[in-house]
Amino acid sequence: MKVVFLEDVEGVANGGEVKDVRPGFARNYLIPKNLAVIATHDSLQRLDKLKNQAEKDRIKKLNDMTLLGEKLTGTRLDLEMRSGPGGRLYGSVTNTIVADKLSELLETDIDKRLITIPDSIRNVGLFIAKIRLHQEVDIEVELLVHPTDIDPETFVQQLADQKSSSDEIEAIDIESSSELDSTSAEHFSEENNEPQHSDETEPESDSNTESIVDEKKS
Repeated sequence: MKVVFLEDVEGVANGGEVKDVRPGFARNYLIPKNLAVIATHDSLQRLDKLKNQAEKDRIKKLNDMTLLGEKLTGTRLDLEMRSGPGGRLYGSVTNTIVADKLSELLETDIDKRLITIPDSIRNVGLFIAKIRLHQEVDIEVELLVHPTDIDPETFVQQLADQKSSSDEIEAIDIESSSELDSTSAEHFSEENNEPQHSDETEPESDSNTESIVDEKKS
């Protein structure tokens, strides 16, 4: 099906372009979202006007998404999830869940396809999601996945305490390893500095040889 694009659709076409697309894609997505119209004689006659309008929309959208990106940068999304022993989730965090949370926060629809999250978030903890608001606007937001029975701030403190304990243990391990290396080096040095004893018998003095020679002469 040939359509005229009214707006940019990333990876497909820019506003004002005429392209052939799958009928299902046009009817179920492009046309309902007012991203494209069927390429009729009338729409083709208005192509220049549509291109100009698409360019204006493109600039406006870039500005809007830039402002939105500035607003979202540094944002933390708190996702309450049911979990079992060890913080294992009953299910997983998906880009749909993140999109719904963002849509609720911003009071506007966020397409889940714009969101990239780490593969298989199946445990509670802190994660980073990447969001492409526009071809020229990429941002990152923090995801706090916390159990249903712990409020977000308490859980953040628990994570910080765990990290602190882990860092202390790591520091102790490094210190112990350094002490062991130092002790081994000292032991090696002492062994090398011990006096060396030769098993070979030193030859008799030349004076004894001279004495025997003198006796024979006499």
